[in-house]
Amino acid sequence: MDLDAITKHSASHAKPDGLILQYGTAGFRTKADRLDHVMFRMGLLAVLRSKQTKSTIGVMVTASHNPEDDNGVKLVDPLGEMLAPSWEEHATHLANAEEQDLARALVAISEEAAVNLHQDAFVVIGRDTRPSSEKLSESVIDGVTVLGGQFHDYGLLTTPQLHYMVCCRNTGGQYGEATIDGYYHKLSTAFVELSKQASCSGDDYRTLKVDCANGIGALKLKEMKHYLPQGLSVQLFNDGTKGKLNHFCGADFVKSHQKPPEGIEMKANERCCSFDGDADRIIYYYCDVDGHFHLIDGDKIATLISSFLKELLLEIGESLTVGVVQTAYANGSSTRYLEEVMKVPVYCTKTGVKHLHHKAQEFDLGVYFEANGHGTVLFSKAAETKIRQLAKELEDKKGKAAKMLENVIDLFNQVADRQVISTTDAERQVVKPPGLQEAINDLVKKYKLSRAFVRPSGTEDVVRVYAEADSQENADSLAYEVSLAVFQQAGGVGERPQPGF
Repeated sequence: MDLDAITKHSASHAKPDGLILQYGTAGFRTKADRLDHVMFRMGLLAVLRSKQTKSTIGVMVTASHNPEDDNGVKLVDPLGEMLAPSWEEHATHLANAEEQDLARALVAISEEAAVNLHQDAFVVIGRDTRPSSEKLSESVIDGVTVLGGQFHDYGLLTTPQLHYMVCCRNTGGQYGEATIDGYYHKLSTAFVELSKQASCSGDDYRTLKVDCANGIGALKLKEMKHYLPQGLSVQLFNDGTKGKLNHFCGADFVKSHQKPPEGIEMKANERCCSFDGDADRIIYYYCDVDGHFHLIDGDKIATLISSFLKELLLEIGESLTVGVVQTAYANGSSTRYLEEVMKVPVYCTKTGVKHLHHKAQEFDLGVYFEANGHGTVLFSKAAETKIRQLAKELEDKKGKAAKMLENVIDLFNQVADRQVISTTDAERQVVKPPGLQEAINDLVKKYKLSRAFVRPSGTEDVVRVYAEADSQENADSLAYEVSLAVFQQAGGVGERPQPGF
């Protein structure tokens, strides 16, 4: 490790004085103009992680659903997983080291993690469509090369595509071919086979309107359309030709505001969905003939999938374990339906895909979705074999899931420092500041079938507020009162929360 060369290159990616960042659930995120040094250092860290694991490591430059002026970076571990927690700590330490301490920080990480510095290293890199992403990717590459690592720059990718590339490269091609064509072929083939089992009639069932959040999803879905059946009409909106990334569009906007994005016209019963900025979230929605908006978020997607799998296993007499993993943000009615009606065990973890993914791995069939649309289904090898054998027995299970409570509101409050709030019990109870949890408890008692909780965002200085009640009016009222309590007790900044939001 040539520490002199690293120090020299680092001077071109100088850390702003006093800037402290935390590697959170989605890596590092902040304003793009504050990230050059972080990108360079994550290139260095990716090489060390590659040497330590003797595997390809991924680096994704994106800020997902954040505004266009933000950016971020996260590392991808050998099987496409999130970075190991111990290396998240290394990432935070390295990003925050002052210039004169950088070399010592690298040596300390190498020694603590027992990195063989003579081992070869390979890093793959992807980025989203933000104006800042290309230049920041170059900073990552600078960090990789100065530490002697090899790399492949895939350029513009969705976040799931980079995870796929990493997994393919580390499984000798068993998971798939580590190319864009390989990704499209794998997913489209699976989609075509599955859709053969679904009964549908009429052109409406062959059309899907997609809000691409003015992000990378538009570019990649345009490419993938050529792999899909001709009978399926995929119409793209907010495709980046006009409008800003994630501005009044995208999965986070639709979920938070409970209404369609701008830039898309919806007729009654048309099927629509939204990606976020890096296309690793998806939520579905439609308007009924009376003009009422219906959201099929991650909770409902998880309920439909797990209910289908549970019924299928019961029909064929298989005893594979099925488990659903949720966060505190999950709609309480979906939890009750799964546990009481479908008899599917439900587990709650902290917010963040990495926490859900880890728990879901404990089951033959692990289903996890955050309410915001992050999620997937994990199959053990035994379960995958069984499912392949039983694919011909798939039947359409439409309408079997119970109607779930829709009176939910999810808001956020701007605060001076989100770290003033800390939580426990999978983020459902506030530990500090003192008195805030007691205030929330008192407010919840005022409404029927209600619950509420708050948690600091993992990516920005806001506190997220979740409220649920027996009616939309009561959910709105509870959310407002909890937001006001947060504003008053947790150092709120800007305008005070107002009724009606």
